[in-house]
Amino acid sequence: MEEKAKFRFAVMGAGHISHKFCDAVSLIDECEITAIASRDLKKARKVAHKYGIAAAYDSYEQMLIDEKPDAVYISVTTNAHYDLAMLCMAHDTPILCEKAMFRSACEAEDVFRHSKEQGIFAMEAMWSLFLPNIRQARQWIEEGKIGDITLGRFDIGFQAEKNPKNRFYNPDLGGGACYDILVYAYDILTWLIGQPVQGTSVQAVYTNDGVDKTDIVQLEFPDCMGVLTATFEANLGDQEQAVVYGSRGKIVIPHAHHGKECCLYVEGEEPVTWKDDKTINGFVYEIQEVMSCIERGEIESSTVPHEMTMRTSLLFDKIYE
Repeated sequence: MEEKAKFRFAVMGAGHISHKFCDAVSLIDECEITAIASRDLKKARKVAHKYGIAAAYDSYEQMLIDEKPDAVYISVTTNAHYDLAMLCMAHDTPILCEKAMFRSACEAEDVFRHSKEQGIFAMEAMWSLFLPNIRQARQWIEEGKIGDITLGRFDIGFQAEKNPKNRFYNPDLGGGACYDILVYAYDILTWLIGQPVQGTSVQAVYTNDGVDKTDIVQLEFPDCMGVLTATFEANLGDQEQAVVYGSRGKIVIPHAHHGKECCLYVEGEEPVTWKDDKTINGFVYEIQEVMSCIERGEIESSTVPHEMTMRTSLLFDKIYE
């Protein structure tokens, strides 16, 4: 019996996050990274050498032409996501793109239109939605452990270095709390609550360069409310968490965008803490999702559908209107 060929990824960008992706791929037998490209060829070669990647490029397009990968992981800064996503569409190449995938609804609409018209898979790398503790929390909600949902909160924040050259505060690199961390809060909380968002109100504080550094978002659902806080101005520490309140109790998820546990509090019962002691690299799950979707001929993930990314893109438009 002929051995099934490995799924071939190529990587665009050689920064910090690309290393985590390469580490994750190394944990999956069914796939490999065959090429990496960066505007800085030295960086691309360094990552290629570290992870045993056969080819390194300083041209994203040439990599697509030469390698014809099964999918591309876009790991560059947010400002370049749209152009590289469109480049991949032009070369009929499926994409997994780092969050925030786009800076505006206009960008999202354009790429997803091409995805649908050409039948090319596209997904935002919202890896947190695949984490076992987040899945467990949603299972508790669906099982009715906390009764009817009454309120949801998600607080996320750290003190970003106040250096206009880094990506956090640099408008030219797609800087802003909304793109970097609010996207986690919105996607995770709305996914957990599982109800359509019927209304959104936003308050934001901006730098002198017009970059959002603190955001507070109020969400209106059919049966409850949600509140999101995202900031580059404060280390929230133990207060960085998602909490879903219900008529019978609550679920608390510490550091919900990257944590490994969730806690169930039901009135009249002992608290339950569920811990994930198996995950080595949380990117593994989203990579497996991409492979499965593409092998089934799908153009979007049911967990991170195009519509989810459209919603966050519309939220960004509100923050920067």
